[in-house]
Amino acid sequence: MTKQKNKKFGLGKYFKQHKLAIILYTLCYVIAGALSVFETLLFAQAIERITIGQYLPAIYIGLIIIASVIVRRLCWYFTGIIYDVNSVKIIAAINKDLATQAFKLNSKTYSDHETGAFVQRIVQDPERVVEKFADMVDFLVDILVAAVMLVYISTLSWVIGLCVIVMIGVGLLLEYLRVKIRRKTRHVMHKEHDKIHSLTTEIVKSEKDIKSLGLEDALSKVSEKNYDRYRRAMFKHNMVDMNFWAGRNLLIEVLGIVMLIIAISMMNKALMTLASFMIIYSSNGNGQMFIRGIGSIMTNIVDIKVSANRMLSLFDEDEFVTEKFGSISVEKINGNIEFREVGFTFKDYEYNFNFKTKKSDKKLVGEKRVFKNLSFKIEQNKTVAFVGKSGSGKSTILNLMSKMFEVGEGKVLIDGYNINDLDKQTLRKTFSLVNQFPYIFDMTIKENLLLANDKATDEQIENALEKAYLKEFVDSLPKGLDTKVGESGIKLSGGQKQRLAIARALLRKSPIILFDESTSSLDNFAQTEVKKSIDGLKGSSTIVIVAHRLSTIKDADLIYFLDDGEIIGQGTFEELCQSNQKFKNMFLAENI
Repeated sequence: MTKQKNKKFGLGKYFKQHKLAIILYTLCYVIAGALSVFETLLFAQAIERITIGQYLPAIYIGLIIIASVIVRRLCWYFTGIIYDVNSVKIIAAINKDLATQAFKLNSKTYSDHETGAFVQRIVQDPERVVEKFADMVDFLVDILVAAVMLVYISTLSWVIGLCVIVMIGVGLLLEYLRVKIRRKTRHVMHKEHDKIHSLTTEIVKSEKDIKSLGLEDALSKVSEKNYDRYRRAMFKHNMVDMNFWAGRNLLIEVLGIVMLIIAISMMNKALMTLASFMIIYSSNGNGQMFIRGIGSIMTNIVDIKVSANRMLSLFDEDEFVTEKFGSISVEKINGNIEFREVGFTFKDYEYNFNFKTKKSDKKLVGEKRVFKNLSFKIEQNKTVAFVGKSGSGKSTILNLMSKMFEVGEGKVLIDGYNINDLDKQTLRKTFSLVNQFPYIFDMTIKENLLLANDKATDEQIENALEKAYLKEFVDSLPKGLDTKVGESGIKLSGGQKQRLAIARALLRKSPIILFDESTSSLDNFAQTEVKKSIDGLKGSSTIVIVAHRLSTIKDADLIYFLDDGEIIGQGTFEELCQSNQKFKNMFLAENI
């Protein structure tokens, strides 16, 4: 079996592709910042000219300032255009690579993580990184502008220079401590946000079930509990900023007032000109801007690292396990299946991010043995069913059979080939799955069908609909195949979704079709319709059915009866009723 190689993920390559735009963006900001300093110095000169009655030179200086303001504003305008054009391209490129990686993850990985964990990493973290990167350029320019002004006013007096040094030193120390604490609180806040995002998604998708079962109050309490944890994490995160910022700003403002008092004292002694005083006065906020800029850059670096680490974790094989495929390509699969002494254990892990290793520490918190040394055979083009009580391992068999779960013990063979040795293309074309709640996309009926086979002709589509007993329904619709079914197929009944999923599977022409509890959520009439669809497939493909309702598999060629991960009976429906009392009791209990 060959190991799937992941493309190395790093943010640098995405920004390098737009380095010219980034240089222009930075240059425009630098020019705007330089002009801002230039305008401050000119304004001080204009004031001094006015005080000595030189009005005409003051007017000329004013006109120069106006020209400078226009150029500065144009620079900011161009930075906006450059950002809007290039940021979407960078974000889209990162989104694409992360989504591609997400497709490589195995099914167990998805079941081990909340939906929000994927949405945050794929959609929101790239946006956050690009925004923070752009902010860093802005802050760098602010820092340079403030630094120039602070150095200039420090040369006016050694006492003012000392105040500047104290201000910068203590301010930066406070910013360092703030960012260090903020790093941990932000990661905790992200984790809690993932949970509420996942819960909200589930609530929106299960709205009808919630109302029909009267779960509003119960889920409101769960939501309130999750949001309360998120609020506490956010409050703690924000309070770190607030407390440090309050102390820093108080220090800067007090020192700023001290510098003004010193400047006034120097003017009183004729040691400073009015222009110099105006520069000190107008630059009073530069100390705060310098320290805030340094702190903001440190904050952004931390935020970028947190988001980058979260995105990078999708490539961490320990936490986000990818599918592994072999190298054997088989042109034609007949559909013979064999489990040879297969064992499987569900393992539940807890993941906590480690800031030192930049990876999540993996801790086993629980495990359950599903089955051990499970062996059976399924012949091609036969219809075989697995039945048993909940938790007996029925769905796990389908997941192992289709390689949604990795086979850890024993072998799963397809036409004699070890499933771990087959390549991805062979496996994907071999299986089609129709589960209990098939996902129908927010497209037309035809578009949903063409997802399975974009080369399918209208005749093939109609044939698939007929075999799935759905053609009559589609023909009755005003727009027929062009009818939009809504998100998750909300405009269709449960039985119609199932039959559309069956038609979709038929268009793939897979040699093996798997049905996982595909009628358990349907009423008797819909169940009968879906059963007719499944029965119509007999002999054309290998059909494997996992069922809770025994009445749906009465016509199967072979039934395997499972109990606690073991096959305790096999045969036709009639044979099992005669030879296995447990099986017979299940059927009788179902039909009382």
